[in-house]
Amino acid sequence: MKILVTGGAGFIGSAVCRLFVGELGATVLNVDKLTYAANLASLKSLADYPRYRFHRADIGDRPAIADLLRSLAPDAILHLAAESHVDRSIDGPGEFIKTNIDGTYALLETALEYWRGLPADRAARFRFHHVSTDEVFGSLGPDGKFSEESRYQPNSPYAASKAASDHLVRAWQETFGLPVVLSNCSNNYGPYHFPEKLIPLAILKALHGEPIPVYGKGDNVRDWLYVDDHARALHAVLTRGRPGDSYNIGGDGERTNLEVVAGICELLDQLQPRSPHRPHAQLIEFVADRPGHDRRYAMDASKIQRELGWRPRETFETGLRNTVAWYLDNRWWWEPIWSERYRGVRLGIGRPAAASLQAGP
Repeated sequence: MKILVTGGAGFIGSAVCRLFVGELGATVLNVDKLTYAANLASLKSLADYPRYRFHRADIGDRPAIADLLRSLAPDAILHLAAESHVDRSIDGPGEFIKTNIDGTYALLETALEYWRGLPADRAARFRFHHVSTDEVFGSLGPDGKFSEESRYQPNSPYAASKAASDHLVRAWQETFGLPVVLSNCSNNYGPYHFPEKLIPLAILKALHGEPIPVYGKGDNVRDWLYVDDHARALHAVLTRGRPGDSYNIGGDGERTNLEVVAGICELLDQLQPRSPHRPHAQLIEFVADRPGHDRRYAMDASKIQRELGWRPRETFETGLRNTVAWYLDNRWWWEPIWSERYRGVRLGIGRPAAASLQAGP
């Protein structure tokens, strides 16, 4: 199978490329603009694979993407390219509108033209897989879970931009016949995660003996999904999902933010018994909450389990231990980011996002 992956140098995208090429035997063309959170070092293990190729391009550049589609002649497009951090969307919504909405529109138009030119048998097998988030559904109360039929009610600029892109993808199937599948996932975590997000940020703050920020009272709840489990779910949806259907992907790992950070601190106490910062929980610091902070997310993943046979391999406990151990063992990956590009500056409080990092991929 030949697949064009957008955003394959990002956190989830790089996990997809490593799985699809390294384990599943697919041919992958990774197309990435290389914005701040992209990192080609995450794909170092694929350097000697002839079935893997990288090309730097913007999904909004329709002539460039059209040329790549002609050269690869893929069986599918797996669309992961997106601006994805809620806090940055508060500081600067414009990039989220440009990439997540305008970029998805441009990619859909280019994909539609390509699909229309395929022979009938290949056109019938082609898929455009759009990868989205649980945040499009808004915030849950203390009970229940999001299903594929949940009402869209995004509360952040990021969530609104992803909701808009979801609607565009659906419309391109209903109006133009483009065979699409969609997936909405819960919070991902795992190796190679850019340290602006909660889990890698907490790990690196703790390793440096710095205060670990927890928003509000730390009682906001997220459903955590190990990134390699998500990559396997995406393969299942891409290869076996029904055109026009959406699939929720969750790890059945609901935890409050405070529970997550406390778990990281306990693991570091175990894995670094000589650390001068033990007990690491003493570093936890409660800070002003994020504006419009959704209270709770939880995903009902019964459809993908029932219809496609996917289930997560990792529990939250095993996945978090894997993640903390990976950061301890792979300083070569995160130290250049921490020292040169992003040093854990608080985002989402009105400060322009560009001021918190240096330019360049």
